[in-house]
Amino acid sequence: MRQEYEDRAREDGKMTDGVSKRGVPTMGGLLIVGVIDLSALLWAQWNPLVTLTLLSMLVLCLLGFYDDYSKITRQNSEGLTEKVKLIVQFILSATIAVYLWRLAETRQLITDVMVPFLKDPILSGPSATMVFSWAAVVGVVITVCAIMGSSNAVNFTDGLDGLAIGSVLIVSMVFYVFTYIAGHVELARELYVPAVSGAGELSVVCAGMMGACLGFLWFNCFPARVFMGDTGSLALGGSLGIIAVLIHQPWVLVIAGGIFVLEAVSVILQRGWFKWTRIRTGEGRRIFLKAPLHHHFQEKGWHENQVVVRFYIIGILFAVLALATLKLR
Repeated sequence: MRQEYEDRAREDGKMTDGVSKRGVPTMGGLLIVGVIDLSALLWAQWNPLVTLTLLSMLVLCLLGFYDDYSKITRQNSEGLTEKVKLIVQFILSATIAVYLWRLAETRQLITDVMVPFLKDPILSGPSATMVFSWAAVVGVVITVCAIMGSSNAVNFTDGLDGLAIGSVLIVSMVFYVFTYIAGHVELARELYVPAVSGAGELSVVCAGMMGACLGFLWFNCFPARVFMGDTGSLALGGSLGIIAVLIHQPWVLVIAGGIFVLEAVSVILQRGWFKWTRIRTGEGRRIFLKAPLHHHFQEKGWHENQVVVRFYIIGILFAVLALATLKLR
């Protein structure tokens, strides 16, 4: 989420690196999601995987829209509470996990736990019948964490002009490759990647996401003329998590989306350490100058563009590492 640093900047007209954020329109995520949906409508052959991805994207988009709209109408940074967002995200991700587990044709996406660099599942459960197994429990937990974690991690990253949308673009390129491979049985077998029937159509969704990100980045780069807001960040992050689950590669998302992981971990560590030290010493202490991580480097004197470009470079390295898992299995 655009944290207090960015929210106050927009409301008070605070200058960030010499540029005022006041008056910049938000909720540009509506344009991004609209382009992705239109691309899928025109060029994808709709199947349950595409439908599930786009419906989930729409739900998260509406959640973010309501949050952004609440901030605008109240003229402050207080939209939906974190608790409400997490509850909606949990219900959505848990519903997806249970839905995939109940269907015989998709049950292995939950019961078989795959990790990068290995050919075979590290954990496997019954797939022919709906029998309880620890593999299914672990799979459900991983699915929920992948969708919720990705959605919120992209949300945390959306704090500097062009940072989140450019990072999503890099990760969507990686998953364009993985969805294409997963949708072709012979290619998947040759590269030891789980083949998933219908996954090839998800490559159209990823391509639409790439195009939408490129178009939006043109107007969102520094100085931004539009923000995507929670409307876009929650939807894009959640969609990446869902796509990763649907092609059996949630752990590849952790690698490819390393920037998102770093941003989310910085927030968790900052909040956790602050609360812990406040309990122990009576005074909360911080690990970083400001969280999420990109604001820490701003506080150290990096220009906004320096932070964004350097994070892009790190993101590309993470993407290359994710693609390297195809040859190291």
